[in-house]
Amino acid sequence: MTFRVRLVLAATAAVTIAVLLACAAAWVVARNSLLRSVDDTLYQSSQLTINRATIATNQSNGAYTQVTGASGTVLLTTANPALPVNALVRSYAEGNEEGYSYVTIEYQGVVLREMISPLQPGQQIGTGQGTGFLPETAALQLAQPLTGVNQQLRQLGGTLLFVAAGGVLIAILLGLLVAQTVIRPLNKVTDAIEDLAETTDLSRRLDEGGSDELGRLRSVFNRLLSALERSNNQQQQLVMDASHELRTPLTSLRTNTEVLRRVDELDPLTRNQLLDDVLTQLTELTNLVGDLSELARGEPEATPPSRFRLDQLVDDLVNVASTYGRTRNVEIELDATESWVFAQRDRVGRAIGNLINNAIKWSPEGGTISVRVLDGSVSVEDEGPGIAEEDLPKIFDRFYRAPSARSLPGSGLGLSIVAQVAANEKGHVEAGKGQTGGALLKFSIPSVP
Repeated sequence: MTFRVRLVLAATAAVTIAVLLACAAAWVVARNSLLRSVDDTLYQSSQLTINRATIATNQSNGAYTQVTGASGTVLLTTANPALPVNALVRSYAEGNEEGYSYVTIEYQGVVLREMISPLQPGQQIGTGQGTGFLPETAALQLAQPLTGVNQQLRQLGGTLLFVAAGGVLIAILLGLLVAQTVIRPLNKVTDAIEDLAETTDLSRRLDEGGSDELGRLRSVFNRLLSALERSNNQQQQLVMDASHELRTPLTSLRTNTEVLRRVDELDPLTRNQLLDDVLTQLTELTNLVGDLSELARGEPEATPPSRFRLDQLVDDLVNVASTYGRTRNVEIELDATESWVFAQRDRVGRAIGNLINNAIKWSPEGGTISVRVLDGSVSVEDEGPGIAEEDLPKIFDRFYRAPSARSLPGSGLGLSIVAQVAANEKGHVEAGKGQTGGALLKFSIPSVP
């Protein structure tokens, strides 16, 4: 079943129910109004009858009059046969009821509206041939046929049925019109999306129009297209940058390998130097592939996070990095306070390790690196040349290397991995200048008690 058909059916059902309820309410209101009119007539007749000196059989005026004694005996009636005497009538006749009661009864195949009221002892009654006085309480029954009322109700019912049928027909037409009005802009959106799917042009956008629901749908879809376009561009850029970064070590490896083919012609010193170069280039390739895998993954692996002490993790990383630092006569100082975090320990360690290694790479011989840990934040400050102001906004971009860094080994991926890990852990990174003019890099994630 199409959305248009469901919309038409829903609109038709809603209007049909509303029309039927309105017709039923109109019929009930009309019925109650007509019955009240009959009740008023019966009440007026009862007042005239009771106020007369005599209740006689010749006072019916088209209605039935009947007096029933306390014993249930009919003392006077204009009906033939007598009107039914039920428990309510007996209760009035025995003097147990006050006021008036209106009931609908069936008499000789005719529906009557009957009013019952009490009569007090001493009321004179007569048939025209003789009169007498009531020795005890009695009940006065006045009844009027509802033939005219029922006929009016039947006519009204037919009219309302015709109105309801017309309302349902109008509902169907309105449903078709509303469905067409609603479906038309949806069809335009669908056509535009299908066209985008066929052309795969992620730079195109839908006309958002107004601020209604369809406008919101177009706006959300445009945001989705923007996200897809950014992701696609980043993917293409990653492939291009990776190709560029891989080309240099691969070319060098090829050159060295070709030279090593003439190993018999090389002296031992040159041969060992070439082998060292090959191992260095393989290490660079291995690190580059690992960094690319880390960035390409984007989202963190499905390893569960854990609660751990960040200061202890940094202490372990500093101990490992100190070995590398001593080869360059670089000292690492650690100032750490107890700090608990809830994160993926391995990825956080990878990010902080990148910060420390980056500081060692840029530190001058005999320099000092200061590492501080406080409330989920790790700051690493070196005594190197620092980061130029124009490079600060780009320092965490993937493959970005400042002009002064292009002569040093590396792929430009280390700091981008730091930023990615921080973002995945709902943290942030900062870059600036330290007190000695060197680089100051800060990695922060939320701390926990």
